Amino acid sequence: MKIVITGGSGFLGQRVARELLERGQFNDADGNPQSICELVLMDIAVPTNGLMNAKVRYAIGDVADPKFIAETLSDDTDCIFHLAAVVSGAAEADFDLGMQVNVDGTRSLLDACRHLQKPARFLFASSVAVFGAPLPEVVTDETTPTPQSSYGIQKLIGELLVSDYSRKGFIDGRTVRLPTVSIRPGKPNAAASSFASGILREPLNGVDAICPVEPETELWLISPRLAVECLVHSFELPSEKLGNIRSLSLPGITVSVKEMVASLERVAGSAAARRIRWKPDEQIKAIVKSWPARFDTSRANSLGFPHDEGGFDRIIDDYIRDAGLKL
Repeated sequence: MKIVITGGSGFLGQRVARELLERGQFNDADGNPQSICELVLMDIAVPTNGLMNAKVRYAIGDVADPKFIAETLSDDTDCIFHLAAVVSGAAEADFDLGMQVNVDGTRSLLDACRHLQKPARFLFASSVAVFGAPLPEVVTDETTPTPQSSYGIQKLIGELLVSDYSRKGFIDGRTVRLPTVSIRPGKPNAAASSFASGILREPLNGVDAICPVEPETELWLISPRLAVECLVHSFELPSEKLGNIRSLSLPGITVSVKEMVASLERVAGSAAARRIRWKPDEQIKAIVKSWPARFDTSRANSLGFPHDEGGFDRIIDDYIRDAGLKL
């Protein structure tokens, strides 16, 4: 089995690749385990200290370049994890770049799949940003998406494309709407939600951090560990269980920024919490405020998706352990 991961040099791409290599096999469309023979990680660069393995090949290029995509995909491609994207803040700041990568790139990738000898299984990583005000108190999979950012609109376009290409039989597609992933390792990025990791990651590493939103701001969050588990689980779901509705929202937890800081203090002490500086950013506040913070994920539950257990304290503990920090 050959698996392609776009955004393969990124945080989630690397984690998904490691998980697949550890498993060594993947269920096919009929539920039968097949050995993974090759992982192709598509991205604009090879990551520093990235995953190296005899089964891993890096394909370096622009995911929005149809020629690069056509050269990378081949008839023996069985599965595609489409994780590459221009993140929320960057897509809002640079409309053309967001459209080029998030819309044109997704369309080019799907069109390349049309020309494969057999329909590939295709996972599209969407976002809760497809929902926006006015919002019900609790969002369900039946809630009409009303995105209030360019990023959310671009992700919704991707969802609709995946559904239509699946309906036409060009791919076996599925879309999962990811909550904000926290705590991400590494450096801050251009995502409007970057602070949801930064206000924890930086203080845990002895560095001051800025929080651009009010303490009462609520977020719908998922841990890196659960995000990877859910991505893999969704990929192995048989098509008949998804039916005609190819998009679903993943399980997460609702946490306020104030509660996140309280968890940080419980786990790492008051000195870590004092490293947070409160500096409102009206643009980030507007984007984050448009996102829903409470979801009914009954459909995902019925399909056997795992959940985060132990609350936000557990998520911080997991980050400390994974990062090898000594507090």
